[in-house]
Amino acid sequence: MRATTQFFDAAVDLNDVAGGDGYLFVRDGVGFAGQGIAHIISADTAADFLRTIDHDNQTSLDVGPIAIGNIAFQRMAPATLVIPRKVVGKDEAGNCWITTIDDASPTISPALASQPKPSTFNVQPITPIETYKKAVLAARDAVRTGAITKAVIAREIRVTSSIPIDVHAVLLRLRATFARSYRYSINGFIGASPELLVEIKGDRIRSHPLAGTTPRTGDPKTDDELARKLIASMKDQVEHRVVIDAIHEMLLPWCSYLDWEPEPSVLQVANVQHLGTLIEGHLSAVRPSVMEIVRTLSPTPALGGHPRDAALTLIAEVEELDRGPYGGAVGWVDGSGNGTWAVAIRCAELSDDRLTARLIAGGGIVAASDPDAELAETQAKFQAMLSAIVRP
Repeated sequence: MRATTQFFDAAVDLNDVAGGDGYLFVRDGVGFAGQGIAHIISADTAADFLRTIDHDNQTSLDVGPIAIGNIAFQRMAPATLVIPRKVVGKDEAGNCWITTIDDASPTISPALASQPKPSTFNVQPITPIETYKKAVLAARDAVRTGAITKAVIAREIRVTSSIPIDVHAVLLRLRATFARSYRYSINGFIGASPELLVEIKGDRIRSHPLAGTTPRTGDPKTDDELARKLIASMKDQVEHRVVIDAIHEMLLPWCSYLDWEPEPSVLQVANVQHLGTLIEGHLSAVRPSVMEIVRTLSPTPALGGHPRDAALTLIAEVEELDRGPYGGAVGWVDGSGNGTWAVAIRCAELSDDRLTARLIAGGGIVAASDPDAELAETQAKFQAMLSAIVRP
């Protein structure tokens, strides 16, 4: 296998490169969009395989072929990534390039936005409300007895459409509303995650865990008051601290230096507000691939719980739900082991015919959790994808 990289037209829109059938991972216009499949590779050996590709880099940038994809929520579940035949990349400096594999042409025919077609949608709860509330209570009881410190309980809804869901149109709507989230499209798995699981660039490592949530109303004064209450909430601060401490503990063995913000800040997205804490540092002399860190962290305690094994066992017992890709991770890796991976949330899993979308949302349960409040939180989180799918 051989690859060629050359500069490309910076005016191209990565959403249009991906279209409805390609691959996308982008935030604030920075990221990748791919077309076609050159190779499918195990996620755990992707970086090693990419290093074996004969690469003709005609740019002055340290870029080249990548593998893109997602891993499931289930701990250490086998996962494969795709090396696209063509991938267009953009960086923070405004550079744009295209990497092609073997005889793929270095040209792109961007998808065009289509006119909305009349359609009807049906939204159906799959997880019974009482089942969800009982699971929340079971998790809360486990925290109160000291068996765990936190567990994330999720529920599922399903959207059915009278015509196939237009993936390209959904991605454009997500860009309009969630530009600063990590927007992705991987084989019918689409979403806009605000949460950075891990990013590696050279010897630098970053993670931005989120835990603790309150709604946004669109009214600045109301939202400011909700944000103040979120910061003051002992329940949300406890939930957040569990996540930060666990991720810091898991990252520390890989790092020569690791630090985090002393207090969480409020991260606002279109429909909700989260407590977030940036963790960053320097990797040790023996650098891991980003995939090793992804496997170490996922499922993050922000989506599973803590201690991990006990929380995951409880979730399996009470949730009555196969999460699939929800709560896992989505992103990319290159031959140097660099990459960016987001937590796979605010997402939809489309059926092959794209007439059905499976949505899952959850919340962290601690000793002070209330089932009705947790239900309302999941409803607020569902709005991100619901509005992108059903909006004309």
